[in-house]
Amino acid sequence: MNRAIDDNKQKPGPLQVIGSVISAAFGVQSSQNRERDFNHGRFRNYVIAAIGFVLVFIGTVYTVVQVVLNSH
Repeated sequence: MNRAIDDNKQKPGPLQVIGSVISAAFGVQSSQNRERDFNHGRFRNYVIAAIGFVLVFIGTVYTVVQVVLNSH
């Protein structure tokens, strides 16, 4: 059997969920991964990963702005 088909039948692991959220945020998610996520992933896991990504992103932007403002 084809390995790609076997991979799609498995639930995505934590690193795959995080990778999918980051890829989706930047708009580069592959159709194969998107199908895996929608068919075998749990919505709750993606929501938690997305909230974590947003918090880290906001924290990073805030930190960069503070560093730039304090250097002036």
